[in-house]
Amino acid sequence: MRVAGAAKLVVAVAVFLLTFYVISQVFEIKMDASLGNLFARSAFDTAARSTKPPRYKCGISKACPEKHFAFKMASGAANVVGPKICLEDNVLMSGVKNNVGRGINVALANGKTGEVLDTKYFDMWGGDVAPFIEFLKAIQDGTIVLMGTYDDGATKLNDEARRLIAELGSTSITNLGFRDNWVFCGGKGIKTKSPFEQHIKNNKDTNKYEGWPEVVEMEGCIPQKQD
Repeated sequence: MRVAGAAKLVVAVAVFLLTFYVISQVFEIKMDASLGNLFARSAFDTAARSTKPPRYKCGISKACPEKHFAFKMASGAANVVGPKICLEDNVLMSGVKNNVGRGINVALANGKTGEVLDTKYFDMWGGDVAPFIEFLKAIQDGTIVLMGTYDDGATKLNDEARRLIAELGSTSITNLGFRDNWVFCGGKGIKTKSPFEQHIKNNKDTNKYEGWPEVVEMEGCIPQKQD
């Protein structure tokens, strides 16, 4: 009886040890697999982050060189979505900021620092052009001027207003018509015509929206004013 009992004990111990060994091997395999998956995910995430394209100021397509200000702007969309003006990653005017309106939207910035000086909009459909003219005359030399239309920016424009905008570097202002879309970046005291201007005519045959052309967008790098 004692021999039989001892034999049973030996068998039980052997079964226990075998079971423990099998469980430990399975657990080790699962741990290795889990760690392998963890390291694989980590490597994938690192690779994904390293291949993610960089973001530049205002969301423009490439970085500006030193001593230049990044800007991006868009005209309004019909009479529904207002224009947007961004300078140095700072949104100066937009519908979200609730500081845009029908007509010509204008943002002024310091040509040396890029600091915003003023933002205003002038209703060129139902408003008066006189305040706009006074505003244009008061702009100081060295000021960056960004403009974008919303709905209609031309009906109330007269020759004097168009001349003052042309002096800021615009070439399209003389042809800006009813419900045209237009964006422009120039400066007071500029010696040449600005390269930063987009204009699309209101044409019922090509309009994207009923009564309005498609949105015009523009981005670029404005040279910093030097002393």
